Amino acid sequence: MYFSLINWSTATMATLLFLILPILSFVVPHHGPVEFFRQPPRPLVYTLHDGPKAHPQQVHVSLVGKNFMKVSWITEETDVPSRVDYGKVQSKYDSSATGEHSSYNYFFYTSGEIHHVTIGPLDPTTTYYYRCGGSGPEFNFRTPPATFPIEFVIVGDLGQTEWTSSTLAHINASNYDVLLLPGDLSYADSHQPLWDTFGRLVEPYASRRPWMVTEGNHEQEIVPIIYPNGFKAYNARWPMPHEESGSESNLYYSFDVVGTHIIMLGSYAEFSVDSDQYKWLSNDMAKIDRSRTPWVIVLLHAPWYNSNLAHQGEGESMRVAMEEMLRNSSVDMVFAGHVHAYERFTRVYDNKVDPCGPIYITIGDGGNREGLAMTYKDPSPSISLYREASFGHGRLRIMNETHAHWSWHRNNDSASFAADNVWFEGLSSASSCSVKTRGETFQRDEL
Repeated sequence: MYFSLINWSTATMATLLFLILPILSFVVPHHGPVEFFRQPPRPLVYTLHDGPKAHPQQVHVSLVGKNFMKVSWITEETDVPSRVDYGKVQSKYDSSATGEHSSYNYFFYTSGEIHHVTIGPLDPTTTYYYRCGGSGPEFNFRTPPATFPIEFVIVGDLGQTEWTSSTLAHINASNYDVLLLPGDLSYADSHQPLWDTFGRLVEPYASRRPWMVTEGNHEQEIVPIIYPNGFKAYNARWPMPHEESGSESNLYYSFDVVGTHIIMLGSYAEFSVDSDQYKWLSNDMAKIDRSRTPWVIVLLHAPWYNSNLAHQGEGESMRVAMEEMLRNSSVDMVFAGHVHAYERFTRVYDNKVDPCGPIYITIGDGGNREGLAMTYKDPSPSISLYREASFGHGRLRIMNETHAHWSWHRNNDSASFAADNVWFEGLSSASSCSVKTRGETFQRDEL
């Protein structure tokens, strides 16, 4: 269950009140229909754990290597085994795996025991039932398919407000295979109990489908001298398969799923041409085999293209450093968050239309506590095809090796409305663009 902020104690409200920004009661989304009025940001929600201390909470799963899944959870007791029992039949577990556990301190806060267990190999398109730590409720998840089609939900800047709950409900109303989140998860901003409430809020969803995330600015939690490197809570709670992709940092990594190579970049890790991230990305892209993964998608937090007045230019230095590499590798789409609105660009390179460049999409509209970014440049740049300041989420359905469908779903209170739809062809099948297959670059013949 969850409670609105107004149900909290006075002391708790005082602690968190500074997090809520004032906003007009009703606003009209840019480029949205005239008759549609966007309601203001809704209150924070606080999700409680009402089970025994030994029972798992904040359960979520993520992909890790081919046909394996990582199960993560937290217990308030420290002597709970890091074990997952699982099987294909409810309450019957014919497999078991063990993992690791740890905790962390942040000033006067001490986390619960954080458990991570990798299970598998798993069959595709299969529902598995599992129990964490030998006690507590049974959970279940479904593995991604082995072949196309595959559907991704993409949503950024999620937070934990009543709008977040609305977005999650709309996401859950239609089936999908994997959720991708380009940064800004909990909006804890160093207030560590908000990491716990966020984990409980998303558990009903993140325990049933793999969630793959990258960091945003609200995950940094840097305190000079004391915590100079930041990301302490994020790295402890949301480890991603960076080692499997040759990355030495949890802030950037890649993975493959159903003919798609997905690269999660770190907007808040060093990205200059001399940086570890740049060198890793160069090596990662050199290994892409478009005969095996005809689709290549990139996620990062601070957008490289943005006609909203919020966060103007914050992704520019990263774009200058890395954009050419993405274009030369025929990346199909780049998703970003950070700006609390939705915007879709055409295929772009170096600020100009380029049929062989990626499609850029800003999807930082999950439900954050800071509200929507309402003001755009006027007139709209020619490379921006659709923009609207509303809460919502996106869906990318890759149908086969050549074609995919993108849709953006605005939260219309009780219903999710598909406000933007587009079909497009992947660059690996575009006759006019160079693609990389088996490590070699060549120009495709005209069909």
